[in-house]
Order: sequence, then C-alpha cells, then structure tokens
Amino acid sequence: MSANTITVRPVLNKADKITFLKVPFEIYAKDKNWIAPLFLERLEHLDPKKNPYFEHADAQLFIAEKNGKPVGRISAQIDRLHLERYNDDCGQFGFLESIDDAHVFAALFSAAEDWLHGKGMKHMRGPFSFSINDESGLLIDGFDTPPNSFMGHALPYYQKQTEAAGFKKAKDLHAYIRDMKTPLPAVLERIYKRGLATGNVTIRCMNKSDIQNEIKIVIDIFNDAWSNNWGYVPFTEKELAMLAKNLKMLVAKEAVQIAFYKGEPAAFIISMPNLNEWFSGLNGKLLPKGLPRMIGKLITKKSKSIRVPLMGVRQHLQDGTLGSVLSIGVIKTVYEFHKARGVEEVEMSWILEDNTRMRHILEASGSRIYKTYRVYEKSL
Repeated sequence: MSANTITVRPVLNKADKITFLKVPFEIYAKDKNWIAPLFLERLEHLDPKKNPYFEHADAQLFIAEKNGKPVGRISAQIDRLHLERYNDDCGQFGFLESIDDAHVFAALFSAAEDWLHGKGMKHMRGPFSFSINDESGLLIDGFDTPPNSFMGHALPYYQKQTEAAGFKKAKDLHAYIRDMKTPLPAVLERIYKRGLATGNVTIRCMNKSDIQNEIKIVIDIFNDAWSNNWGYVPFTEKELAMLAKNLKMLVAKEAVQIAFYKGEPAAFIISMPNLNEWFSGLNGKLLPKGLPRMIGKLITKKSKSIRVPLMGVRQHLQDGTLGSVLSIGVIKTVYEFHKARGVEEVEMSWILEDNTRMRHILEASGSRIYKTYRVYEKSL
C-alpha cells in the first residue's frame, strides 16, 4: 500500500456515524478553542428518524481514510425546499473536517461533488451542517476564541485548502460580540423611549405555557422578515415543533421577547445560553461527570455568555424610526434580562455581510465583529 493511499467511503451504519463524529477529535487535539459537541445530540442530528430536516432533504455522509485511518469527513445533501424556492440545481456540503492535506480535501470534495452531480445538481454550496438554518459557513477569521452554541470552528488551513479545491466566496456571515457592561448609547435610548411614548409599541416575553402558539408567532414574523434574505429557507411545521421543545427546555421565558405594533406581532428576538460553556471539558460525553453538570445548567439556564441566533422585524415595518424602535426594543429588553443574571457577553450571529440595516444597529449599540464565516460555492 502506498504511504499516501487515500480512500473515501460512505457512512452506512451507526458505527460509521460514530467514526464520522470522532474525526475532529484528533484534528483539534492541540486547539484549546475547539469544544466537542455532545455525541448523543449529534447522533440525533444525523438520524433521519429524529431530525425533521430529512423530511425535505436527502444526504450522504463520507469518511476519508489515509492508510486505513480516518482523517477527514464531509456530507453532501440536497434540500428540496431550497430547490423549490430557488430552482438553481444547487446542492450543499457540510460537516467538513480534515487534516492539513490537499489530497484529503480533494478526495472529500470529489466524493461530495460526484454524489450531487449524480443526482442532477449543477452547483455545490457550503458548508451547511445540514441546512442554512443549522451551523453555516466556514470560519475564516476569529480562531482565537471558542465558538458559541451551534456555531462552527476551524483551523486556518481550511480556507486555503477549500479555495485550492476551486471554491469561490458566495457570502460572508458575521458574528458580532458585545460586552454587557457597555451601556446602550444615549441616542438609541432616546429613539426607543420616543417610540414607546406613542403607545403603539409594546414588548412582552414568551408565554412558555402556550409555547407552540408562541413559536408560531415568532416564526411567522421570521418568515416575513427573512424571506428576501440570501439563502433563506422556511422552517417546516415539525422543525417548528422541535424548536419549541428545545426552547422550552433550554431558555427562560424572558430569553424570548416579542414586540407588538398596534397590537399586532411585529418583531422578536430569541436568545439562548452558550451551551459550549456547558459542554467544555466533557469530551462529547455526558457520563460520568457531564450529566450532573447538564442537569444543573438546565435548571438555572445560566451561562456567562449568550447567543442570539434569531431576530426579525416584519418587512413593512423595517424602514425608518419604527423599525429602529422595534429592533432596539427587543434587543434592549433581552440584554437587560441577561445582564441582571450575570451574563457578561452576548453574541449576535449570524449576520449577512450585506445586511446593512442590522449591522448599523449592532455597531451603533457597541457590538463588533469578532468572527467571520464564509459560504463557498462551485460549479460541478
């Protein structure tokens, strides 16, 4: 056997999935900023019987081996909701991990490309693991800090190897961070107070006893607010139900705020604990010491940092002072709740590079970009 024999094989069973999930451990063994995700959660994410993504998508996982040793992985997937919306013959890839070896990267990309091409796709975009509503983009800046919940991590060579394989930038996604000690600028406070003075804007927290209907309100706003955003794909009913279940378990009711304009739902914000604080040091396992820690964290729902993964304002209300009032209002309300509980930092992620309206509000409030993720594309 050649000293450089590289093979790529499909994942066919649960044992293969476990091997697939173990690939990053050696790659990041010396990287103090990588945090292993929980095996049980990731196995469910890969399971067509448990992840509602698979009701509108097909996927194939691959493992790359060098001289019989797993050294890389990738997924190839086709989202029918994306194809119905964009009619662009574009498949996706995700879960990209590899040692720093151009041949391994090339073999992984080739396997994903061949699978997608065989199913009639003409373009490939990613990484998405699996959907744009999941972990998205390849980290290209901000390697010096750990990722927040459901945000990716990578090593600097990933960008070089991906681009060497012929991929070009499709879009950059930014993660903003804000020190909770930083007060909201006076000008934003004045805008918000003037908006409240009209009596037309009210804000309340989520009613967890009616969470299914609450999430329907939130996602109805999301689907309107985000519908013109690059790459947008709507949530399905079962994905909604899963989101409601997870939020009920993971967050306090005040972590979700809904704004109303003249009594109608107009804007929302969802915040969540930085679960990677909880997972750090567990090496992906709940036993023996992880389960008691997780139970304690779930009871208090506290962490030193949080992430805002979803926020939106209805399109017809976004422009002008009213849009600012609604955005500032939900941000301010959720910030004040978490600050009172001892949260030190908040991450807003991800934000499209060309979402200038939201970027201006975040930067005016004292937030700064601290990580950038890139989505790549390639013609097949």
